[in-house]
Amino acid sequence: MKLLRFYILMSFAFLLVSCEDLIEVDLNSANPKIVIEADLNDLSNKQMIRVSRTVDFGAPISSEAITGAKVTVADSKGRLFEFVDKGEGLYVKEGFKPVAGLSYNLTVNVEEGVYQSSTKMDVFVPVDSIAIKEETLFSKTYYSVVLKFDDPKDIPNYYKYDIAINGKGFKFASAYSDKFNDGLYVSHQITDRDNSIELGDSVVVRRQCVAKEVYTYWNDIQMLNPGSAAPANPTSNISNGALGYFSVSSAKEYGLRVVKESN
Repeated sequence: MKLLRFYILMSFAFLLVSCEDLIEVDLNSANPKIVIEADLNDLSNKQMIRVSRTVDFGAPISSEAITGAKVTVADSKGRLFEFVDKGEGLYVKEGFKPVAGLSYNLTVNVEEGVYQSSTKMDVFVPVDSIAIKEETLFSKTYYSVVLKFDDPKDIPNYYKYDIAINGKGFKFASAYSDKFNDGLYVSHQITDRDNSIELGDSVVVRRQCVAKEVYTYWNDIQMLNPGSAAPANPTSNISNGALGYFSVSSAKEYGLRVVKESN
């Protein structure tokens, strides 16, 4: 293994048993669930929340967008932010940049009922260094991004990483807890879930310091077994049986290019 020299493009721009009796399962009559995806952060003053509804098995769409909902977020200073329905299940609030240390309450009012959640925005834990790591396994070369930092002592910290490769959209990469390395100098090794980073790629890693319940949601996703006959839904922090999550995080983005060191 060796560490490669890297170029920072952007910095701080900041997931057989058989039996004789046949069991009939009606795959087309599952009760629809409300899905709320609310990932707010301080990278921008434009926040977006998606509200949708699950659909029957075999439907031509993966989910049904919900329009006409009333979506609001209130902070612990008493300020209320009303999100605007932009269509296709997307709700947007301009001029809203969350502040670390404050608590936030989400309320989504739709035809089925009212869905609520609360979370606190933790302060960002700064990164000390960042590099590209090269590893060879069974004659194949793999690349990952390594971030090193001092984890604050005696404070529970939770980290979520997304990754974008060559200008494509961000995808979830991994989530970490400091349960076993509280207060230590920590290394987080990040790659996409397909291990597809290659020499010459431009990579952007988004690091978010999230609340415990948000970590739980994403940790459930990264622990899912694709071969499971009936994988469980990740643990939501939204009331009334809704799926999804509500997160307000401090975040930064780090951009690098994967290059060989010149001799």
